[in-house]
Amino acid sequence: MTMQGLSMASIKKNPALLPLYVCIVAGMAGAGYYLLRLATRSPEVTWSHKNNPEPWEHYRNKQYKFYSPIRDYSKTESPAPKYNE
Repeated sequence: MTMQGLSMASIKKNPALLPLYVCIVAGMAGAGYYLLRLATRSPEVTWSHKNNPEPWEHYRNKQYKFYSPIRDYSKTESPAPKYNE
């Protein structure tokens, strides 16, 4: 016996549950996308220490923020620390 609202027969009896399921699935998809974006685009995360031993140098003149009013990062001072000096 399944919980009421989880089987197709009970959803057909009560179609008002469909928007709830759509919102839950959309929220889970959005959260999954944002976690994937953080894992692949964030400068704090490095997946290969052998190929990229200094990952902060890769983002020295690139935009990695979700939103920034600055258009050209090559003309601005980078917030990345300079360890080699």
